[in-house]
Amino acid sequence: MLVVAVASHKGGSGKTTLAGHLAVEADRQGAGPVALIDTDPLGTLAEWSGVRASKTPHFAHTTRETLARDLPRLRQAGMALVFIDTPPASSTAIREAVQFADLVLVPTRPSPHDLRVIGETVDLVGSLGKPLLFVINGAASQAKITGEATSLLSQHGSLAPAVLHHRVDYAASMIDGRTVMELPGATRSSAEIAALWACLSERLHELARAAAAAPAGARPAASAASSAERPSGPPPRAAAAGGAG
Repeated sequence: MLVVAVASHKGGSGKTTLAGHLAVEADRQGAGPVALIDTDPLGTLAEWSGVRASKTPHFAHTTRETLARDLPRLRQAGMALVFIDTPPASSTAIREAVQFADLVLVPTRPSPHDLRVIGETVDLVGSLGKPLLFVINGAASQAKITGEATSLLSQHGSLAPAVLHHRVDYAASMIDGRTVMELPGATRSSAEIAALWACLSERLHELARAAAAAPAGARPAASAASSAERPSGPPPRAAAAGGAG
């Protein structure tokens, strides 16, 4: 089982919408069973899942305090991939989720304020020795600052080549528990999510292969080590247990 934490100290970066969309796309592309965890006290992702008509992805009712106990249970239940949505601002809460992640996805809007505060998230992720992947979210078409954000973020870590643009349908789709992939006519938004998932999927496979090739004593104690036993292609499906903005 692989765990992706979606984290940023900056509120409004699009963590919740991104977590929900990527979980649905991963499930659609055969990388499931996929589970979602909401550690944000606001519970926005939990509310979205509660009104969602589809039973997938699976929503895991857990808290940041019980992650250490509940993640092994999700693995035993057959989950292949878990996305953890984290709250903004609180370094303690973010750390409690990131410590269990195999990869940390850091959404960033291309704005001066967002870029100024990104260092706090980078430092936290780095202190835990976790790989991260930036994704530019809420970009305006042909805006100069998007290129500037790309240059800056690339200096601090890996940057997803897929850019999510500011589109109303990202937020609108979440109102009734859907995603843009499930809306008629949202083809450009859907293509962006598909491209981002393809990038994220390849990165996760790389981490799994690296963990499998490492000496047993050098493998991390987190879920990447156990997930490395899976084939490099999309994990098999199994029955599920019990700008983006």
